[in-house]
Amino acid sequence: MTKYLLILLAIFYLTTKISIAQESEHEENNQIETTEVHEASNEESSENHEEGGHEKFTPGTFILNHIGDSYEWHIMEIGETAVSIPLPIIVYSKTSGLNIFMSSNFHHGHEAYKGFHISTSAENKGKVVEVAEDGTEIKPLDLSITKNVMSLFISIIIICWIFISVAKAYTRREGKAPKGLQNVFEVLILFIRDDIAKASIGKKKYEKYMPYLLTIFFFIFLNNLLGLVPIFPGGANLTGNIAVTMVLAVFTFLITTFSGNKAYWIHIINAPGVPWWLKIPIPLMPIVELIGVFTKPFVLMVRLFANITAGHIIALGFFSLIFIFGNINIGAGYGISVLSVAFTIFMTLLELLVAFIQAYVFTLLSALYFGMATEEHEHHEHAEVQKH
Repeated sequence: MTKYLLILLAIFYLTTKISIAQESEHEENNQIETTEVHEASNEESSENHEEGGHEKFTPGTFILNHIGDSYEWHIMEIGETAVSIPLPIIVYSKTSGLNIFMSSNFHHGHEAYKGFHISTSAENKGKVVEVAEDGTEIKPLDLSITKNVMSLFISIIIICWIFISVAKAYTRREGKAPKGLQNVFEVLILFIRDDIAKASIGKKKYEKYMPYLLTIFFFIFLNNLLGLVPIFPGGANLTGNIAVTMVLAVFTFLITTFSGNKAYWIHIINAPGVPWWLKIPIPLMPIVELIGVFTKPFVLMVRLFANITAGHIIALGFFSLIFIFGNINIGAGYGISVLSVAFTIFMTLLELLVAFIQAYVFTLLSALYFGMATEEHEHHEHAEVQKH
């Protein structure tokens, strides 16, 4: 394990040095001609400066930059030098074909490279676009390894390492009391098996859904925790990205749909116990039930996205108060910083709880949907016949 950590640290050190070297080279070569995009960027940034030459703090931009995705992994700033890990830009253009280069060539979005640049327009803001001869922006096929994608790879590696280690421990210590990682994760695994899977799906059918339920629980929980860590490899807002939560919800939807038995679809199309005039001539109830099939994964997607993003926004909002009051008066900035840091610590502790709760809720609701799709309704129908 130590060997792999040293390798990762070496990679991190080399990529950081490359970024700093390229930034220094950019400062030395300030006589190189800039593009129209760079000039427009300079004009926009000059508008955001106050008369004293100090950059004006905009809370909205500050918060969105931290919770949004990017083409580089920002680490810190030392003086005027930004320390960041450049990430690969992979774009396919109809005119120039496949282009692969590092994001450091954009110099933090201030310059164009090979006809591509990071757009500042309202329509494509923050995206890599190609500039046509007439000055219009063309969106290429973007397959770049962004900050969130890199965070996804890191979380997958961590999860694989954890569970391979735990599996080896079970094999090596068969029949013995668990210890270390095995002891920590056995509690969570048994909790998901007994209190979520068995209770929601049933003792006969829960086993085939356990791999998925374990995967989404630990994937969401780990990435929620990584999102709270301000330094690399944390700091990415992966579970606060609606595209990621949408994919997780789609997986739950597909498994539920393909697991649905005959009784499940009959209760959607022709629900027993519902008056005939709600089914004929206008199939009101079947329409409502079908809408419910799609709203369930939609709610899963939005709930996880909204809760994780809201927590980050609130914490960053408290930090913003320091700079807002600091722009008014230095003393006020120092004074409000005590309150802001205290509330931020409180929010961080609260988000630790939310990180677990949201992973639990997503897993529980997925298990409930699987249970509803595989539940046998014959005994309910038989009971209704006996009543009549």
